[in-house]
Amino acid sequence: MPGRGRRGGGSNGGAPPGRGGARPPRQQPTRVGAPDWNRDPQVGFDPEVARAAREQEAPRRSWRDRVPERPAWSRGTGGGRRGWSWPKRIGAVLAVLLLFVVGFGIYLDTQMTRIGALPEYEGSASSGTNWLIIGSDSRAGLTEATEEQLSTGEVDGSRTDTMMLVHAGGFGGQTSLTSLPRDSILPIPGHGRGRLNSAYSIGGPELLVQTIEEAADIEIDHYAEIGFEGFAGMVDAIGGVEMCLDEPLDDPKAGIDLPAGCQELDGPSALGFVRSRAFPNADLQRIQNQRKFLSALISEASSPLVLLNPFRIIPFANSAIGTLKVDDSTHVWNLASLGFAMRSLSGGSGVTTTVPVDLSSSVSGGVVWDRRDSQQFFDAIREDEDIPQDLISGG
Repeated sequence: MPGRGRRGGGSNGGAPPGRGGARPPRQQPTRVGAPDWNRDPQVGFDPEVARAAREQEAPRRSWRDRVPERPAWSRGTGGGRRGWSWPKRIGAVLAVLLLFVVGFGIYLDTQMTRIGALPEYEGSASSGTNWLIIGSDSRAGLTEATEEQLSTGEVDGSRTDTMMLVHAGGFGGQTSLTSLPRDSILPIPGHGRGRLNSAYSIGGPELLVQTIEEAADIEIDHYAEIGFEGFAGMVDAIGGVEMCLDEPLDDPKAGIDLPAGCQELDGPSALGFVRSRAFPNADLQRIQNQRKFLSALISEASSPLVLLNPFRIIPFANSAIGTLKVDDSTHVWNLASLGFAMRSLSGGSGVTTTVPVDLSSSVSGGVVWDRRDSQQFFDAIREDEDIPQDLISGG
């Protein structure tokens, strides 16, 4: 009788497998849908089956999982938000600066004192823009200590210590600064002939403007007047102005004793320099000094060291605005336009001169304008043309 083996009968009966006969090959388990094509060459490669097998073995990662993490220095600080790019940062800084400039400009505009300086009649039409700039010797608002520091002296009321006509030409036009001697003998409307500065004493800025307009046959568009304290404060705010003197200048009335050579003038010294009349030709030399100093002041105030330094430009603007008087139509942007035009004076492309005078004529110690030359001079300004070279003087 045949013996029974463990697997259904074999000649070796119940002998353990592997000792009396060969064990049948054991089949390796395979996963459904995942044939082992590496071990069974009879199985072909199916891309779809391979993809299904990979998805079963490991879940597919999203594109966010595959993006490398950004460095900590480039990430934002809150809630996983990205930091601003450099263009955005620069734009934000420029926006803040623009808001500050606009806000500061509006503030300065509200601080200006406006007066009725321009007459109510229609003057002679002029091209370009004409400014009458006045340096007043008014002591109003000055303390005794300030008057002593600035050597203002004791004078009742106020007078015009300096008078300048600035013509800002149109597009491509010439910018000129013309000094008007305060001792000029001119017809004063309604008051006969007299010194130009007496027009201010008699009828204030309005009569002064009318006197100049009728004498020069031009129209003045804007009026600006600054006092002693404001002028000195402007100089101190920018750290002083360098001036080079050919000769020493000692004038006790102006409170100065300046040696020859180059030196830095502070506010009080600068004020004394532009006011001093201790010269043989008195007012004419003083006018030349005023133009020389004004050019240096404009050059210093418009330098990047001042314009880009808030600790200088803000006190400078406050000092100028604090004692400034302008006509009713003038605003801070008009003053900015004036300052831009006057930069050409310090750069050499503009003209600084004095109204042509007749040195052979003298009326009670005053100055008489040359009738023919002054008419030709102001004709050029009125028509926004270059002033003839032979009419430009240094004194």
